[in-house]
Amino acid sequence: MAGNVTATKTASEARLYTIGEVSRLADLKAFVLRYWESEFPMLQPTKDDAGRRVYRQEEVDLVFRIKRLLYDEGFTIAGARRHLREKSGADEPASRASNHSADGAGQLLSRRMLLDLRDTLRAFLTLLERR
Repeated sequence: MAGNVTATKTASEARLYTIGEVSRLADLKAFVLRYWESEFPMLQPTKDDAGRRVYRQEEVDLVFRIKRLLYDEGFTIAGARRHLREKSGADEPASRASNHSADGAGQLLSRRMLLDLRDTLRAFLTLLERR
């Protein structure tokens, strides 16, 4: 029953994190987070009344996804940005996807798969070059 109470929190009751807290949680310097804000349009923390950055849980999760793509999977900034943009596009309602013909949707899926494969191969190449 207690689980239902937390599930019904309003947006104003949602946990907000300062840039310092996110920095510690993600083990990143604050300047890296500020730089990522300029490189990833989907990462846009709001500012509180005092003008300090505050991150919602969704943005904290996004920081961890960006970190994984860049540090663990070897994506470039541009590759990670494109990857996240494409993944968010895949989450859009099916009605938008139904506007495309079956062939067009298949070509789009193939293009995404090829871009993901290219980024993966670049990541492997980067790993091999470091040895």
